[in-house]
Amino acid sequence: MKKKIIIIGGVAAGMSAAAKAKRLNPELEITVYEKTDIVSWGACGLPYYVGDFYEDPHMMIAREPKQFAKDGIVVKSLHEVVDVDIEKKQITVLNIKENIKFNDFYDELIIATGASAINPPIKNIDAKNIFHLKSFQDGVELKQELIKPENKDVVIVGAGYIGLEAAEAAKHLNKNVRIIQRGSRVVAGSFDEEITDIMQEELNSTENLALHLNENVLEFEIDDNGKVCGVKTDKGNYKTDLVIIAIGVKPNTDFLINKGFYMLRNGALIIDGKGRTNVKDVYAAGDCASVYHKVRKDNVYIPLATTSNKIGRVVGEHLAGVEIEFKGTLGSAAIKVMNLEAGRTGISEKEAIELNIPYKTVFIEDANQTSYYPGQEDLYAKLIFHKENRKILGGQLIGKKGAVLRVDVLAAAIDKEMTVDELGMLDLCYAPPFALTWDTLNTLGNVAKSKLSK
Repeated sequence: MKKKIIIIGGVAAGMSAAAKAKRLNPELEITVYEKTDIVSWGACGLPYYVGDFYEDPHMMIAREPKQFAKDGIVVKSLHEVVDVDIEKKQITVLNIKENIKFNDFYDELIIATGASAINPPIKNIDAKNIFHLKSFQDGVELKQELIKPENKDVVIVGAGYIGLEAAEAAKHLNKNVRIIQRGSRVVAGSFDEEITDIMQEELNSTENLALHLNENVLEFEIDDNGKVCGVKTDKGNYKTDLVIIAIGVKPNTDFLINKGFYMLRNGALIIDGKGRTNVKDVYAAGDCASVYHKVRKDNVYIPLATTSNKIGRVVGEHLAGVEIEFKGTLGSAAIKVMNLEAGRTGISEKEAIELNIPYKTVFIEDANQTSYYPGQEDLYAKLIFHKENRKILGGQLIGKKGAVLRVDVLAAAIDKEMTVDELGMLDLCYAPPFALTWDTLNTLGNVAKSKLSK
């Protein structure tokens, strides 16, 4: 008898698991239930579609259901799993199109339900022209309104990754943009002050863009047609034609509450390195699940497409009988802030303090390449390292050119537990168009080494 695998959720993690498992073991019976009509797509492309950097939203779709069907994977779109009985190994499914419920049974279950945008309790939050930017349909609907010439003034609530990417999208369409952030810094959860100060300077110097920090939205004002026309905060009132809410996401796990699953406080399912939950024969991957952090030595919630695909692949291999384990994340991430690019990996200084790790930091201003070859730009870098064993704990870079890919080197260095001494002498590429003789990363390591010797 064939082993029956059911996957709840057909985006990154779910389809990655399905495809890998089926390739390794064609005898597996795999069914995917997805509540939307789009599967196997990359949400990271949404801001750039919305900003009209490209026209066809289907470019975000990696594979269509019919392609999975050719491989023997059954994909049922517009089918939402509304309940799970772990004792009976049974799920209850709602056929959204026909409004009919039915049951299905599994031998092994993968939960890959992703996450949803958080909707804050603000008055008139359901008014017309107030959008989120999380689902495929979110992007389609937002772009339809954002490209209209009459929608000139845009307010973005939230200054995290999505908020800043949405700001660039709106600026690309020549909109007047206002970003309202409740906290004191942009992307504060990922980057330290030295880096966010540079981001904020860039945003403040951008024409027709206003950045409001330490400001709380109280109410959305609406016109006679029920369309948003203004934003009221604790510091002022602002005219707007369109609002984008980008204050974070929440795992789609409400239907699993009180079912016996171990979860983080925000509802993310806790999994091990093989993607297993604490419930027998039930796995989880993607934005609905936690991930083990190599430096923090703990399960954390970091909803990233890269991690989703990797853990999905690990689950798929494990279901096909291959013993493999995901060793953990470093939370490596990148963002474009108007003319700047920034990246981070490992832990921040704030995290080092919270974790009570004996640490030191260095922050340097450098250049991405030689001055005599055209194109030299400032490059700023921060390194967090252990002051006793000298190992690199985290790093952040920002600049107009060459910042993000250098973070990839730091990620490899942290993964292999390199010390600042080793980073200082690491054999990195040099040619005048690409770097200085001593690359910024070498300089980081050597400055850190000097700091430890004092």
